[in-house]
This record gives sequence, structure tokens and C-alpha cells, in this order.
Amino acid sequence: MKVTVDEAVPEFPGVRAAACPFDPPPELRELRRHGPLAKVRLWDGSTPWFVTTHAEQKALLGHPQVSADVTRPGYPIHTAGTGGGSLSFILMDDPEHARLRRMVQGAFTVRRVEGMRPAVRRIVDRLIDELLAGPKPVDLVEAFALPVPSLVICELLGVPYADHGFFQDNSKTVIKRSATPEERAVAFGSLFEYLDGLVGKKIEQPADDLLSKVAARVGSGELTRQEVAQMGVLLLIAGHETTANMIALGTLALLRHPGQLAVLRESEDPKLVAGAVEELLRYLNITHSGRRRVATADIEIAGQVIRAGEGIIMPNDIGNRDPEVFPDPDELDVSRDARRHVAFGFGVHQCLGQPLARLELQVVYGTLYRRVPTLALAAPIEEIPFKHDGQVYGVYELPVTW
Repeated sequence: MKVTVDEAVPEFPGVRAAACPFDPPPELRELRRHGPLAKVRLWDGSTPWFVTTHAEQKALLGHPQVSADVTRPGYPIHTAGTGGGSLSFILMDDPEHARLRRMVQGAFTVRRVEGMRPAVRRIVDRLIDELLAGPKPVDLVEAFALPVPSLVICELLGVPYADHGFFQDNSKTVIKRSATPEERAVAFGSLFEYLDGLVGKKIEQPADDLLSKVAARVGSGELTRQEVAQMGVLLLIAGHETTANMIALGTLALLRHPGQLAVLRESEDPKLVAGAVEELLRYLNITHSGRRRVATADIEIAGQVIRAGEGIIMPNDIGNRDPEVFPDPDELDVSRDARRHVAFGFGVHQCLGQPLARLELQVVYGTLYRRVPTLALAAPIEEIPFKHDGQVYGVYELPVTW
């Protein structure tokens, strides 16, 4: 079916409108009636392509004529003021993307990350000890979901955890859709200035951390100090925001599916726990605005032609609910083989930190519910504040008791 651009082109849904807070908005499902590709209208009047199926999403994410460069004309920008390449290499193309990514990817290999498992376990166990010793009910986001990945990424990068309030508050503003361009610029500038100062200290007094190792490349001329600071901002934001939201939202989803929670809680099989992590990554959607790209040449796909300069949006939640790949996709099934999900993207730009995110989630999901077997919501789900206003989805608070 050919799609023409006219006044009937639907607006891209900017907030969740689904009855179930874990499901894609019904407007996204409706777009599937156009086939694998449809047109949507964005806030600025542009009409990029919207890709609704798993196979076409992977094909385009891996296509050599599809660009992640946010500065290219036609790139489907999220909101006013989110253009520019400030978030380091994730918004660049090769060879510059590959050059910068290569500087840090060694810290995120599966083997290197696996060596961090004992340290992550100690962090998780300590925070659960403090949770159990403290008052209840308690906000699981503040007491557990945010501290776990924040402590881990601070340890990895060499960022003082004592500054977590500062970088968490500014990170929220950077990824908040409702923030003004001026507010976003101030928040990013504050984070950049903070990381730039840390980079200067690491150059003068290097330590055994990732930021020191990358900062050492400034002296050799491989990187500029600005590039290192931008990498630091990217890794700091990505290293705690997405995982924190997965911990809290995943816990909420499991509490709403007690049968699945029981399967996970009662198993000591690390393969089942790892599989449950993949299924929760598939079932939930943390990156809330889809993978965004722009075509650099005409591309024929699924009976359509994406012209050079046209934007492309590939939302994870629709790709991960494709019934052609995942039978009964709207069902949460922790025993499902969900490894084909696109929660971390696909192709050269797939998430650099996915081994670390997987490790943290495996430790959390494999520990929290066994150590706190009576964990329960302390408020009706209707009263839980969801992040409808951000590019990263989750909950602002999650009141729990036991």
C-alpha cells in the first residue's frame, strides 16, 4: 500500500495513551494498517517515515545509507532545541562515530563487564540491607533503582558518587521533552563543565578508572579534552537513567504479573534470570521516542521508497511487539526466548553499554525479589506518576512495602 502525504497524516503520538502503562499507545498500533511503513507528522510539520515492523526496523538500522547524524537536513528532531551533536558519538556517523566509540568500547566488552559482577552484587545487597533496615513504605526509585546504576557508573567512570544529586537532576532536564531549549542547554552546559573539570583532574592525577584512561588520550593527540568531556556526559547520563528506569518499571510490571514474578523469584537458574531480563527489555519500552535516522540515498523497502533526506523513526515498543517475531507479544512471559528484541537498537549504533545494563538487571532481578519475597505496591497503580514527559520512560516514584 502506497502512502501519500496529505492532511490525513497522523501526528506522532508524544505521550502514552494506552490503558496499560506497559503497552504501546493505540495510535502506534493503528499505524500498522498502512503496512510496515507509514508517514507521521512531527511537532515542526515534518513528515518522516514511521517503521512498524521488527524486520524493517532491523534492516534500516543496519543499512549503510541510513544516518544517525542529527545535524543532517531531514533528521526527525525530537523537540525544539534538541539538534546538534552534543551527545558525542551516538549522533555521528562512521568514521568519526567508530573512532570515538573505539576509545571506550574496551570497558564494555562482555568479558570485562562480567568481571564486575561481584562488585555489582555487593552494591545491590548493601542497598537491599539498607532498604530492609529502613522505614516502610519507601520509594523504590530513590532508595534502590537510582542508586544501583548510579553507584556502578560512578565507580566505572571515576565520578564521585557524592555528586549524584547534581548529575541526576541535570540529566533529567537534558532528556525531558517538556524542558525549554534554554533549560536543556543550561543543564547540558552544567554537566559538560562538571565533566570537563573532572577530565582536567584525571589528566593531572590519573586513577584506575575509565575517565582517566580516556583522558590520557588527550596528551597523545588522539582526543581533545572537549571530546572526552562529551563522552563523559554521554556515559554518565546513559549509564544511570535507562537502567534505573528499567529496574523500577520492571519491578512494577512483575508486581502486576504475580505469576511471572513467582517464576523468577523461585528460580536460582541464572539462564532463566538472564532470559527474564531479555523478556522485560522486550516487553517494556524505556527509550520513549524511537530510534531516529535520516536517509542519505533513496532506499527501496517493503514496497516503498524512502527518499534521500527523509527522516525515519523506529520505535522499540512496536518492533518488540511484532507478532511475526514474538507470538502473543502483549503477554509478559519470562520463560520466552526474547533475545531478538531491539531494545538496544541494531547495527553499528546499537547500545555500547548493553553488557553492563544486562549485568545490572540480572543481579537486581535475580536478588531483590528473593531477598524481599513479600515486596508489594504501597499505592494503587493509578496514583503512580509515570514519565510521560521524557525521552526515557519509567516512573518518578514507586511506593513499595513488604
